[in-house]
Amino acid sequence: MGTPELPGIKRRIYYISKNLIAKWPEFVRDESGRVTSSTLTGSFTLVADAKWQYIVILADKSQLTSEAQGETPSQTQLNKLVAVHPSVGPEASAAAAYLNNSDNVFVVEDMKGNFRVVGSERWLTKTTVAQDNGQGATGTTSTTINVEATDEIPSPFYVGTLDTEDGEIQCGEAA
Repeated sequence: MGTPELPGIKRRIYYISKNLIAKWPEFVRDESGRVTSSTLTGSFTLVADAKWQYIVILADKSQLTSEAQGETPSQTQLNKLVAVHPSVGPEASAAAAYLNNSDNVFVVEDMKGNFRVVGSERWLTKTTVAQDNGQGATGTTSTTINVEATDEIPSPFYVGTLDTEDGEIQCGEAA
């Protein structure tokens, strides 16, 4: 109570096909194998020459949510990302083709500077992309990326690095 919560996600989302990840960061677990932390530790290790890609989104039209699914003691979280890009141009269409045909993982930054992961090593990530070319003289165009990903916890926090097309990004505290 009393601590301001800044809603939403920032304007850039990072993504990569899971088959380009050689080693995943891990959760801290207890002796029974239960997750004891909400943060993935370690960095993603990519296969040779692979890079995280990104797309700029409209933060005020994009959202990250999570809801419980399944039954105890095997309950998991269904993490959902809706990311809206403001155009239907070549960059957006290329991202759509890549995302529609790959099992992906996404990393988004929330408004408090925390990085969150959507997609896990264990379960398939479902990504669908829709484009809207607008209507009439006053319509707007958009590419909407919808992601559904099962995980053990709500969109895990990530502290590590992302090797992107523009260089290395430090996510959260020093890894």
